[in-house]
Amino acid sequence: MDYLGEFEQIVLLAVARLGNDDAYGMRIRREIEDRAGRSAAIGAVYATLDRLQSKGYLRARDDDAGGRARRFFAITPEGIDALEAARDLQARMWSGLRMPLKRPGRKT
Repeated sequence: MDYLGEFEQIVLLAVARLGNDDAYGMRIRREIEDRAGRSAAIGAVYATLDRLQSKGYLRARDDDAGGRARRFFAITPEGIDALEAARDLQARMWSGLRMPLKRPGRKT
């Protein structure tokens, strides 16, 4: 299994949160901006969606209902496994870590 980059994780989580009926490019971008509090270029979102689809972590379906063509994404079981592996890796890295009581240049 490939390790997920930070933005790949964010995009997969946005797709998972939105579900199959609402996970299309612009909506995914808004979800990232709303939840992560960071801007996301639509080109970066689409490039990441394509990469995640080629890895087998997402599947896509085209829908032109309502006169507007959209590609909707859904997370696959492999995508869920990748997210869980990323979460577990982070938990192992954080486990037992104690941050210094004082950081340089900061009063406590």
